[in-house]
Amino acid sequence: MFGWEFPPHILGGLGTASYGLTKGMWECGDMDITFVIPKPFGDEDKHFANIIGASQVPIAWRDVPYDYVDQRIGRLMSPELYYRLRDNIYADFNYMRTNDLGCIEFSGRYPDNLLEEINNYSICAGVIARTVDCDIIHSHDWLTYPAGIHAKQVTGKPLVIHVHATDFDRSRGNVNPTVFGIEKDGMNNADHIITVSNLTRQTVIDKYGIDPSKVTTVHNAVTPLSQELLDVQVQKPKEKIVTFLGRITMQKGPEYFVEAAAKVLKNDNNVRFVMAGSGDMMDKMILLAAERNISDKFHFPGFQKGKQVYEMLKASDVYIMPSVSEPFGISPLEAMQMGVPSIISKQSGCAEILNNVIKTDYWDIDAMADAIHSIITYPAMYNQLREDGLDEVNQITWDKAGAKVIDIYNKVINNR
Repeated sequence: MFGWEFPPHILGGLGTASYGLTKGMWECGDMDITFVIPKPFGDEDKHFANIIGASQVPIAWRDVPYDYVDQRIGRLMSPELYYRLRDNIYADFNYMRTNDLGCIEFSGRYPDNLLEEINNYSICAGVIARTVDCDIIHSHDWLTYPAGIHAKQVTGKPLVIHVHATDFDRSRGNVNPTVFGIEKDGMNNADHIITVSNLTRQTVIDKYGIDPSKVTTVHNAVTPLSQELLDVQVQKPKEKIVTFLGRITMQKGPEYFVEAAAKVLKNDNNVRFVMAGSGDMMDKMILLAAERNISDKFHFPGFQKGKQVYEMLKASDVYIMPSVSEPFGISPLEAMQMGVPSIISKQSGCAEILNNVIKTDYWDIDAMADAIHSIITYPAMYNQLREDGLDEVNQITWDKAGAKVIDIYNKVINNR
C-alpha cells in the first residue's frame, strides 16, 4: 500500500481512513501489509502493518557501516531492510539531492513543492517494488498514483487505486489540470478503482470517462473508540454548543455554517458556535462572523488532533458538516460515536449510509438553522438522534469495509 498520511500524524481524513481500512483488512486475517508513507515519525501503530518511510529508502548507493545506519534510522527501519533496498537501486540518482544515506528528505505534509515530492515518492516506490514482494499494489489518493503505477510496471502485479476524493471535490469544479492528469493516469493504469461513495464513483465515471465495471464503492467506516476517549471529561458551558470540525476550505462550505449561525442567533442567544480546524478560508470566516455581528458567539480554536477532537465533540450539543462536495466525510461518524446529534449536507458520501442524522442541502442555510434550533430546543429530538445515531454508527466497522476490499483483490488477481 502507498499512502501519504498515517496516524497519529494526520492532516485530514485520508490518514484516518487509510489506518482504519488497513487495520480492518488485517483483522480479516491472512494479510501481510506493507504500508509506505513519505515520512514516518516512529510512533505509528505498527502491529498490523509494516511501515516503510520513503525518507529511509536509499536511491543513491552509499557505503555506510551498519552501526551508523542503525543509529540514524534504526528507530524507523531495520538496517537489514536498508541494505536490501540499497541493493535494488535501479538507476544513477546521484544528481538528486540526497542525504548521507543516499535518501531523499520528505516533509510528511503537503508542501509548496508537492508535485516534486510526489515524483520523488514514485522513484522510491521503484526501489521498494524491487525489494518487497507483493501480490497486489494499492494506492491511496492521487498523491500516490504515480508510485503505484511505477510499482506495477516493476512487478507486473495488479494495481488497485483508492479514490478518497477527486479534484472536482476539492476545487468546487475549478480543476487543476496537472492534478486531473495525475488522477486520470492513475485511473487508466489501475486494474480496479475503489471509491469511498457512490457520489465519488459517479464523478469517476462521468468526469474521467472510466468504465463503470472497473469502479466499486466501499464506504468508509469508523474505528471503535477506547473507553478513555468515550469517558473524556470536559467542562460544559451553560450555552448550547454547535461545532464545525474540519478543514476551513472551499470544499467544506464553512461560509454556510457562519450564515446559518447568524440565523440561529437572531432567535436564540443562548448558543455558541465553534469552527475548529485550519485552512485558507479561516481569515475570511473570522471576517464574515464579524460582518454578521456574531463574533462574541463564535470561536476559532484552530486545528485539533487526537484527544482534543473528542474533548471538542464531548462539549458539543450539535455537530454540523455543510460540505459542498464531500466524497465521504468521517467526522460526522466520529461525532455520533460521542453521542452528538449531527447535521450533514446531502452532497456528502456518508449521507448514503447514515439514517439517524439530519440531511440538508449545503446551500440551504434556512433548513440548517431550523435543524440546529430544533435539536437544541427539543430534548426528545436531541435524545432520539443521540441514541439512534450511536446504535447506527456502532454497526459501521472497518472490518466489513476490509472484507469488501479483500474480495475486490481476489477478483482482480483471478481475472489476471
